Amino acid sequence: MNTLRSTLLLCVSLLTLTLSAQQPTARVDKQLEIFNDVMRQLDVNYVDTLNYEKLISTAIEQMLRQVDPYTVYYSEDDSKKLREMTTGQYGGIGAVIQQREEKNQKGEKIYQCYIANPYEGLPAQRNGLKAGDKILSVDGTKVTGMTVSEVSKRLRGLPGSTITVEILRPGDKKSQKITFQREEIRMEPVRYYCAYKADSLAQPVGYIYFLDFTENSSRDFQLALDDLVKNEHIGSLIIDLRDNGGGIIGEAVNIVNLFVDRGTMVVNTKGKNDEPQYEYKTRHDVRYPNLPLVIMVNKNTASAAEIVAGSLQDLGRATLVGQRTYGKGLVQSIRTVAHNGSLKVTTARYYLPSGRCIQAIDYAERQKGNDLKRDTAGGILPDIVIDDSAKLDVSYALYVKNMYFDYATRYHQQHEELLPPLRFELTDEDIEDFCRFLDEQKFEYETETSKYYKQLLDMARHEDLDSTTMQQLTDLQQRMRPDYREAIRRNLDRTKELLGREIVLRYYYQKGEIAYQLRFDKELRRALSECRRRYDANK
Repeated sequence: MNTLRSTLLLCVSLLTLTLSAQQPTARVDKQLEIFNDVMRQLDVNYVDTLNYEKLISTAIEQMLRQVDPYTVYYSEDDSKKLREMTTGQYGGIGAVIQQREEKNQKGEKIYQCYIANPYEGLPAQRNGLKAGDKILSVDGTKVTGMTVSEVSKRLRGLPGSTITVEILRPGDKKSQKITFQREEIRMEPVRYYCAYKADSLAQPVGYIYFLDFTENSSRDFQLALDDLVKNEHIGSLIIDLRDNGGGIIGEAVNIVNLFVDRGTMVVNTKGKNDEPQYEYKTRHDVRYPNLPLVIMVNKNTASAAEIVAGSLQDLGRATLVGQRTYGKGLVQSIRTVAHNGSLKVTTARYYLPSGRCIQAIDYAERQKGNDLKRDTAGGILPDIVIDDSAKLDVSYALYVKNMYFDYATRYHQQHEELLPPLRFELTDEDIEDFCRFLDEQKFEYETETSKYYKQLLDMARHEDLDSTTMQQLTDLQQRMRPDYREAIRRNLDRTKELLGREIVLRYYYQKGEIAYQLRFDKELRRALSECRRRYDANK
């Protein structure tokens, strides 16, 4: 009897599980049947010829937008994008391009792309392309009016393939065509590293600016760290993860493993119903168990970068300096779909050693029909919080209108050499020359306040206000027009920082730009101070 009862219970349990599994499948089948029928009716009855590929891709994109921003479909043609994301590699020329809005001869607004930043040692730079070059055509195809995405797609191609780029250099009347070969481009995850030495430091402080968690990036990180320890004899380390958007979890675990011992749980993932899915533990002996660590983070530090920062914070191995991080605690896996496509799909949430999940937005609310809200407690709160709020002063307006960029291009044409980034200083004469350049360009400085005031004044003209009040409002508008020269004098340090950074980039490329920029970095100064404190505490 007991055996019969047990058998019946087992059958009921299996039937329940089967029905539970079948229920979602039946719902999916029903919706697919509806979709197929709608598509078939369109095919048979719609008045015009349909672009089926575009219709389906649009349907997929709109469907996935209802899930979360990280679940993305890649068609066979888009597979290169996915490879670039995970490997950091692509076939191309090795240059950043930027898009600017200009007017053609008819006065119509058009897009125009420029070389913004050729990477040192890569094909674009080696073959003479320079920042400020206007891109007119690629392999004979005119690109004026194309977006950055469209031009970038034409610049990329198979490594070893020949490319001809037609450019117009500032000051030149005739364009020139430059022909060379594309190469396999790998963006270095360690963008810059150095050792800071000072009389106040018992030992130098190492600094590593780490920007991408792509394949083998942890190896590059370790090589940089080993060099700092062996040749610079550092006594502590700053890891700069600001603006690091994350990447491969395994690479994050490998970096954590450099500072904590084998078998330490760094992060675990949980899928549906909060069931444990996978634990990521360190697999190697610790390399630097006692090296004091400070990690710099900001609001753009996300995903795998948050795993490194958050786990080392939880494990008591690092002090975090900066701003609360982005809050991306979702894990994506890549699944193959029909016709050589891929689906990058969110499969789990990750949890740090303390058990916290730092995901800031609950995208499940979207499925419930609710508005998405950002949890202010999401992300990782640094141990030392530094306010990063910036004023919308004249330096911001100069940046937005490309005045720094254009002046740096001219400066480079007029000066063959520049002092090294750690010694270069803009003089008063340089700033005066910059102001004369702004006059030539007819630069107009309008504050955000004056923009809003214009709207207020327009509204006031429609109101029943007396003439005296209207005159007072108009007079105030005149007084609100700023003098950009005076504004530059008030914000001279910030202007020198941004203008100097753009000029240094022309001569010393990315590493020089970073070295120069760090001279002005208040967060770095605070991190150096914390390194000194941690080093002294460890003695």
